[in-house]
Amino acid sequence: MPARFRIEDALLAGTLRKIEQLVRRNGGRTWLVGGCIRDLVLGRQPRDLDIEVAGLPPGQLYAQLSEQFSVQFVGKAFAVFKLQGLPIDISIPSCIRSDNATSIPSLIRQADPDMSIDEALARRDFTINAMAWDPDTRELRDPFNGRDDLTARILRHVSPQFAEDPLRVLRGMQLSARFELTAAPETVALCQTLSQESQPRERLWEEWKKLLLQGCKPSMGLHFLRDCGWLRFYPELAALQGCLQDPVWHPEGDVWIHTLHCLDWFATERTSHDQDDLIVGLGVLCHDFGKPATTKEDDGRMISRGHESAGEDPTRCFLERLTNQQDIMDEVMPLVLCHLRPRALYDAKATDSAVRRLARQVQRLDRLVRVARADHAGRPPTPFDGFPAGEWLLNRARQLEVEHRAPVPILMGRHLLELGVQPGPEMGRLLDECYEAQLDGEFTTVEEGLLYAKIKFSALC
Repeated sequence: MPARFRIEDALLAGTLRKIEQLVRRNGGRTWLVGGCIRDLVLGRQPRDLDIEVAGLPPGQLYAQLSEQFSVQFVGKAFAVFKLQGLPIDISIPSCIRSDNATSIPSLIRQADPDMSIDEALARRDFTINAMAWDPDTRELRDPFNGRDDLTARILRHVSPQFAEDPLRVLRGMQLSARFELTAAPETVALCQTLSQESQPRERLWEEWKKLLLQGCKPSMGLHFLRDCGWLRFYPELAALQGCLQDPVWHPEGDVWIHTLHCLDWFATERTSHDQDDLIVGLGVLCHDFGKPATTKEDDGRMISRGHESAGEDPTRCFLERLTNQQDIMDEVMPLVLCHLRPRALYDAKATDSAVRRLARQVQRLDRLVRVARADHAGRPPTPFDGFPAGEWLLNRARQLEVEHRAPVPILMGRHLLELGVQPGPEMGRLLDECYEAQLDGEFTTVEEGLLYAKIKFSALC
């Protein structure tokens, strides 16, 4: 019986219809493949489409598509076409061949428009992604029983050709987390033979982003990574295993187990803002990286004094392995260094000055509270009490208008020019002193600030 899938997004559905008709008129055949079919089988609507076209050479397909769409042609040996402004990728079946023409052997994809759809599916990664659907005839091809594996929540590689791309291990990590899949033993065994050495970090980054931004159970993804022996490429994570904690405060177990619980909690509270979620997710992942270096026994108890600051170097090493985006590191690092501060300020019933200074250090108190909240929640079976420290800090931050930003300086250079202060080091020092006074609450308006600056400037003169 033909599969009756329905794509509800009118733009995607209309574009697919145009492509299918265009391909059929030219003697080819259109297949929807990969993740969009997986989603349709699960009853979910795909956000993007992967289309594979058989029977047309790359040049002809490109020429036909270009008559109706703005097309970007990616690659020479193999053909992938991206439609500008649309979440649609169109490809031609391809095989991987060895290239020994250079001193460094590599794998090259070669387009093969005459390849059968079943052969093309055999070259995909996991059975749940190795299904194809013809939107014209409504034929569903599932030669590797991907539907059954989805139902059983099993992650299983398609064939030995899986090993042609070792980064499929990280794809397995994020798929395990997104769909709560348990890997088949033979898949784990194959992954254990693979290595991420020499892989571009841009590809690593994309899979880790999906783990954090789309994973329903990030813990399952990291368990998969551990079972595959791939924690050897992430020593900061490997070191969390067996790092003991005080059972009074952490009845859940070691730092590894705690981190997994924290990530799963974070996943339940993601927002619709991917950049915020990514920064917070990385903060949760890395927040206790300093514990292995600082944990010791003291009078019968396990303590980790100073683990916040000790987490800076391993966090930086971990992130640099994944990305060269300095802005990401700069936003994650304060969350690691200050993740205990919300509770500390709450217990001390801290002053407005302390709240402002924390906001200056981390820039985004709302993100910090999310990390601290996940840290607080990741201790089952300890009941979660709502994390009153976070609510207290956010309420104070809203009153002081520093929930989403560092305190904005009230006095600027132009104000000091009015007092006769000339540009230069002296002005810089005075501005810094004024900003410190502002954080301490000594003035709250420009007028009060000018009076303060005038007194300080007079003393300097």
